[in-house]
Amino acid sequence: MTTNQTLNLPARPTRSFIGETIELTSWADVAPLYEELLDRAIDNADELKQWLVDRSELESYLSENFAWRYIRMTCDTANETLVNQLNFFIEEIQPPMTTFGNELDLKAVNSPFLSQLTDDGYDVMVRGMKKAIEIFRDENIPLQTDLQTEERKYGAIVGAMTVQIDGREMTLPEASDRLQSTDRVVREEAWRKIWERRYQDHKTLDLLFDRLRDLRHQIAINAGFTNFRDYAFAALGRFDYTPQDCVDFHESVAEAVVPYLNELANERKQKLTKADASVDTLRPWDAKVDVEGRPPLKPFATGAELLEKTIACFDRLDRELADDLRIMRAMGHLDLESRKGKAPGGYNYPLEEIGVPFIFMNATSSLRDLVTMVHEGGHAVHSFLTRDLSLKAFRNPPMEVAELASMSMELLSMDYWDVFFENADELRRAKLQHLESIIETLPWVATIDKFQHWIYENPAHTDADRRENWLRIYNQFADTITNWDGFAFYQEYLWQRQLHLYEVPFYYIEYGIAQLGAIGVWRNYRRDPKAGLSGYKKALSLGYKAPIREIYAAANVPFDFSHDYIRELMGFVWEEIEKLKNAA
Repeated sequence: MTTNQTLNLPARPTRSFIGETIELTSWADVAPLYEELLDRAIDNADELKQWLVDRSELESYLSENFAWRYIRMTCDTANETLVNQLNFFIEEIQPPMTTFGNELDLKAVNSPFLSQLTDDGYDVMVRGMKKAIEIFRDENIPLQTDLQTEERKYGAIVGAMTVQIDGREMTLPEASDRLQSTDRVVREEAWRKIWERRYQDHKTLDLLFDRLRDLRHQIAINAGFTNFRDYAFAALGRFDYTPQDCVDFHESVAEAVVPYLNELANERKQKLTKADASVDTLRPWDAKVDVEGRPPLKPFATGAELLEKTIACFDRLDRELADDLRIMRAMGHLDLESRKGKAPGGYNYPLEEIGVPFIFMNATSSLRDLVTMVHEGGHAVHSFLTRDLSLKAFRNPPMEVAELASMSMELLSMDYWDVFFENADELRRAKLQHLESIIETLPWVATIDKFQHWIYENPAHTDADRRENWLRIYNQFADTITNWDGFAFYQEYLWQRQLHLYEVPFYYIEYGIAQLGAIGVWRNYRRDPKAGLSGYKKALSLGYKAPIREIYAAANVPFDFSHDYIRELMGFVWEEIEKLKNAA
């Protein structure tokens, strides 16, 4: 096993264009560099390539500078200095960056030598530039600054939420672990307290969302779009599918996946009733408890143990992948444990200069945290596989590819989860829970995505309209077994727990698309481990030098979310679930 002492820790590439001593204290520190790029004469294709490399170097520096500000703020949302440092970048650096970025895009696409750049990746990069030019508007720059400032408020609001249970203050992720308690009184108390706490801020979060919706709609109108949904598709560079494809995905999930969801819920109710006659109806706090009355799975105790075991797990899959995590540990690029003041959720943040990303999460000790760790580990692997690509644009694949990396890793690593669970029955339980979570994930993705389509197609909606249509959409994809009697006021605000709606609108359907791709990657791995893993790494190594469909093809999976394909994949997952149940 590789040790930290023998690791070859990556070094930041030499800054041949921007210089080694640059420090960002004001826009004046980088303005001359942008002006030089804008004014530079380009007389042949080689000079155009070098110009693109120099631009990439500058933008990579600024990207990583912003990344560290964001990372430090999310690690301590109550620290005003860190908040102000992030806001400085958003308010003082990003607006002129955006203006110059558009001018540099125009310079590139208007170059007479552009057609001579025929190497892989340039065509993909250029189409993205052209789309960015098409939707750019000067009047949107201050609106986008305001929007980013407002978006960051969600993390601070939710990160400050705590509850008192058994005389101890707990973060919501910590309290959520009690939803797995075999004592129904314990999990009901935790569920009620979590939602009482969330509900305290529902009006604040409603008003925040109204502001976000209105800003986004105005940005779309300014750019010549009818609604923000259509603007978002352009801004996200969705060249490979349309809003109608998403509508088809919603309907396919409702038809091909929700019946399995109902079957799981009905089985859960029957087993819980058999174990405890007082369970006459399935309630929201019964969703995570083990149906056979066993205590919650505890795959690790501390963040350090979680990381160590994940490295051991990755070692079994591929030593190179495990070394990626060792490098991150040696460089201090992880913050894993939940604590008060941290922003909610988890992420892997690419660091464009050094090429070694940062993993942030709110681990307690649950299976959910294990899955989050290997998920973000998949993103990290992706960063390492693309870190040597020559341009920043090549290293930034679309989310449909990024999430293929992470969601595939959840499944590829699963056969090696025995490093977390020495007991064979616990390992079987963990695998079963994760596969069942796939059946739960796809309907939730469809719910959130369809809700977003409705929100931005109806930008003048009221809070009452939003609640009504949330419930209408939610009920299309939820099981019909769980009884919410007495808690409709909480059910109306379930959407507020989804960070993406506030911070990264329309970034959610990618999870559904990538989940289908990940099942395909896993199925390939099951059939031929060597070829399956090779295809996975080959696809990720492309970065964004090919269209999405070609990247999926490199992994030997179709870019397909049709009804027939979803039904086929769900049949495969259900077979695996049945095998695990029969092995009990």
